[in-house]
Amino acid sequence: MKIWIRFWVWACLGLASAQAQEGPQLDLMRVKLQAGMYQIDAQVAQTPQQRAIGLMNRREMPAHEGMLFIFEQPSIQCFWMKNTLLPLTAAFVADDGTIVNLADMAPQSTQSHCATKPVRFVLEMHQGWFAKKNMTAGFKLSGPPFTPGK
Repeated sequence: MKIWIRFWVWACLGLASAQAQEGPQLDLMRVKLQAGMYQIDAQVAQTPQQRAIGLMNRREMPAHEGMLFIFEQPSIQCFWMKNTLLPLTAAFVADDGTIVNLADMAPQSTQSHCATKPVRFVLEMHQGWFAKKNMTAGFKLSGPPFTPGK
């Protein structure tokens, strides 16, 4: 019950922030992540407002780019795609960089996609990016956010 209340509050705050957001947020800090032999250039969404807006209103995104959502505490993170135009896959990621589970998400949908266990990180990439590279739950990402002691 607590998770759904948190999600509802987050969704309402996100809706208010998203309504004020006219275009995509393109000026966020970036971090380089490694996924095996692939490098990811990820925008970092770490404030409540940045996380609420996410990749909304983006009409295009280079194949090697994504968005890393960073939360303060591990929790069952849930995402939806309202006002998001690109089909995405969300990787719910543990503190050590291990992908817990993946969820394909359809554009403009309010269907909820959740982590199967508490996580602090969610990485959104183009839908199918992980599958094309044979990355499934258990695959380990690396980069500054996943370094021990962070």
